[in-house]
This record gives sequence, C-alpha cells and structure tokens, in this order.
Amino acid sequence: MRSFKFITYFSLPCIIAVFLLGLHTFCFAATEEQVEGAELGPDAIFDDRALINGYTDKYADESKDVLWAMINDDSLGDYKMAAAIRVFKQKYGEEILKDEKPGIIKTLIRRLNHSGSAFVQVEIMHTLVVLDRYQYFASMVPPLLQKMDHYNRVVSALAYDNLQETIKNSIRTREARIVFNTLRKILFLSRKRLGNIQEPDQKLRQKLTILRWAVKVLGTQELKNLPQEVIGLL
Repeated sequence: MRSFKFITYFSLPCIIAVFLLGLHTFCFAATEEQVEGAELGPDAIFDDRALINGYTDKYADESKDVLWAMINDDSLGDYKMAAAIRVFKQKYGEEILKDEKPGIIKTLIRRLNHSGSAFVQVEIMHTLVVLDRYQYFASMVPPLLQKMDHYNRVVSALAYDNLQETIKNSIRTREARIVFNTLRKILFLSRKRLGNIQEPDQKLRQKLTILRWAVKVLGTQELKNLPQEVIGLL
C-alpha cells in the first residue's frame, strides 16, 4: 500500500510535467503551413503583404516546371501558393504556348473554385486574364473590382495593383465598358453614403482612378450614367 501511494504521488507531477512539455513542444513546432492556412484580418500581427512578397522573392529564380509543380500541390500554404502563381504569371504568363494553355487554365480554374484564400483568388483571376485576355477579361475583372472592397487591406491592394496592371496601356472600348458598368453598379449601391463624403478614403480613390480610365476610353458622355454623388468626387 505504501509503495502504491509513493508511485501515485511521484508519478502524478511527472505525468503533468511531461504533458506540459509535450504541449509546449507541439505548439512551438506548429508549421509554417498551419500559420499560412488562416485568413488573417487587417489587424493581425502578421504582415500578409510582407509574407507574400517574401515568398515571391524566394521563388523568383525557380523554373516554370518547379513553379507549376508547386501550383499543383494541394498541400502548399496560401501565401506560398499566391506567390508561386504570381511568379509564374510574371515570368512565364506571356510565354505560354498555345497548346499548353488549355491544361494550365483548367488547373487554375479548379484551384480558383476550391481555394478559400482571397490572396490566391486574386492572383489566379489576374493570371487568367494574362493567359487569355479576350476570354477571361469579362469574367475575371468584375470580381477583381469587387475584391477591392475586401475587409483585408492587403487583398484590396493586391486587387487594385492587378487591375492597374490589366488596364495599363489599354484603349479597348469593350474592356472599358465592362469596367465602367461594374463600377457603376458598385457606386450606385453606395450612393447614399457617397453623398456625405468630403475626402475619399483609399479604396474609393482607387475606384475613382480606374473609373477615370474607363471614362477616358469611352468618352465623357458616360458621366451622365453615373450617380450624381460620384460626379463631384471625380
């Protein structure tokens, strides 16, 4: 009986200590992928842009085959996936051969439909436009414009940057019409709030910048189709 009590009293603290040590080790060893799996809000302690930019720099010298293997890896974390897609787009998007495009586009659309990461979605949308502008401008640019209102400031900024890259040097009326009509709907929905704005915030300024491009391409007669509250802000 004494022996049993000794073992009980001695073992309980040891068991607790071992458990706490194991728990600490498990938490400390949480992988980078687990951290990446979370969709971080605007006030998170992690800098989303710095993480994506860091991986972008890291993958800058990777070959097309390596980047494509990463994009096809379902276990790759969201930041790494967004960076891999961005580098693939920037380095090889304009060089993809015609017979390669269908398979690449199919994979990207599958990834877009199954990814819950706004970072990944924004990069895929822009990549699809780069790969086939005529086919995907109308379907990908409107959701990119909507992503500019995302609660995460980095997602909003990435959407704007990609849109700026998309419309840069473009004078196509078809594309300007798509952009104009999308922004017109967005601005009409918020026209009551716009009436009280004296100084536009960053998101609104960015929308107005893109809207000015569309009006420049289409002509100033389009101004009459905009909410009156927007005219004063332009």
